[in-house]
Amino acid sequence: MRRDSLFYQLFAQLPQTLFDLLGIDTPQGYRFESVELKQTAFRIDGVFVPPDPSGTVYFCEVQFQRDNSFYERFFAEIFLYLRLYRQTFSDWQAVVIYPHRQVEQVSFEPYEMLVNSHRLHRVYLNELGSLEALPLSLALMQLTVLPEAEMPTAARLLAERTRTEAVPRPEVIMELITTIVLYKFTELSREEVLRMLGFTTEELKRTRFYRDVYAEAREEVYAEAREEAYAEVREEVLQQGLQQGETLVVLRLLRRRFGELPAGLEERIRQLSPPQIEALAEALLDFTALEEVFAWLERSS
Repeated sequence: MRRDSLFYQLFAQLPQTLFDLLGIDTPQGYRFESVELKQTAFRIDGVFVPPDPSGTVYFCEVQFQRDNSFYERFFAEIFLYLRLYRQTFSDWQAVVIYPHRQVEQVSFEPYEMLVNSHRLHRVYLNELGSLEALPLSLALMQLTVLPEAEMPTAARLLAERTRTEAVPRPEVIMELITTIVLYKFTELSREEVLRMLGFTTEELKRTRFYRDVYAEAREEVYAEAREEAYAEVREEVLQQGLQQGETLVVLRLLRRRFGELPAGLEERIRQLSPPQIEALAEALLDFTALEEVFAWLERSS
C-alpha cells in the first residue's frame, strides 16, 4: 500500500482531519472525493467538496517524494477544476502535506506568488508537535513518518488514547492505527499487530479481524449444514454447525499463528466439547508457541 493511500483512507474516514490541520472548526456537510478531470490526464486525489455553493472547496495533496514540477501540476489541476466546477463553490484553499521540509521542491518559479499566498497551506508532519498533545487525527498522520523503532510505543500510546478519550468513531481510529503499523511492519500479521497495540482478549474478539475470521468459518459450516439439512432435522443440524463453527475459528486462528497443525493436534481439538472450545478460544490469544496448546489440552483433559 502506498503511503498516500493511508492518508486518503484517513481523510475518507475522518474528514475533520483536514480542518484540524488548518486549525479551524470542522464545517458540517463536507465530503471527501477523488476527482478525475475530464478531457485531460489530470486527477485530483483529494478534494473536500462543500455542502453548498457558498462554501470553500479544499484541495489536498500528500507529497512524500521530491518532485520539482509538483506545483506546476498541482496548480494546473486546481485551476482546471475551478473552471469545470465553478458553480459548486465560492472560494478555494489548497493544502500540501510533506513529511519534512527537505522533500519540498527547490524552486517555486513561476508559482512563487501562489505558493506564498494565503491560498496554500504547507504542512510538515515532523513539525506538528508531540503525539500526546496533538488531536488524534493529526497524531495518526505523524505516526506514518515515525522511525520503525519508535512506532510500537507511539502506536500503543494512540491506541490507549483512543480507549480513554471521548473520540468519535473509535473503532475507525483503531483500524487506521493497525493499518499504519501493518504498512511499516509488513512481516507481522494483523493479529500480531493488534497484540502489539495491547489489545485484551475481549477487545481482540471485537475487532473486524476476529469477526471476519469467525464469519468466514461460520459461513463454511452453514453452507455444509444447508446442503445436508432436511426439514425435520434442520434445527439440530444448524446447532451442530454452530458448534463446528467455534472449532473452525480456533483451528483457523492457530494456523495463522503457528502454521500447519499436526494431524493429531487438530483431531484432539475437534473432539473438545463446546465449553472447552470456548475456553481454548480465550486462552490461545496468549499462546506464543505450539507447545502451549499441547500443555493446555493436557490440563483440560
